[in-house]
Amino acid sequence: MNKDTKEAPLDISGMHYGAKRQLFDNARKLRENMTESEKLLWQHLRRRPLGFKFRRQHPIHVYILDFYCHKKRLPIEIDGGYHANENQREKDLVRTSYLKKIGINEIRFSNDQIFNQLKEVKLAIRSELLRANEMLKLIIILDKEY
Repeated sequence: MNKDTKEAPLDISGMHYGAKRQLFDNARKLRENMTESEKLLWQHLRRRPLGFKFRRQHPIHVYILDFYCHKKRLPIEIDGGYHANENQREKDLVRTSYLKKIGINEIRFSNDQIFNQLKEVKLAIRSELLRANEMLKLIIILDKEY
């Protein structure tokens, strides 16, 4: 496979928004080397809370989302200590802005929340999944009315 083919954008079912092959390779490496907080949360998300499937290290555009539920367009990010760095905060804001522009609203938790408030984190995720479900129902109802 030549370099041009390797760098060709992939857009599989609208789930990746033109992510390039290298990003998929990076995502695979991240799945193989998850942080302790990611492993802990994955133990919950892999059980499909409320029946919704989550993916680990999911490529979208030029970003890799820690966890992503495509059906609900819900990414979950776990912020380690480096997210307190000013440069990283700016990058996070750019990324969040891009995701919002394509209709994806992320929720973020710190490592500390994962380790010390896991029950609350699970409840927040459940609440977000239910809220997203209610919004979808409302859109369907409004669409039928017009």
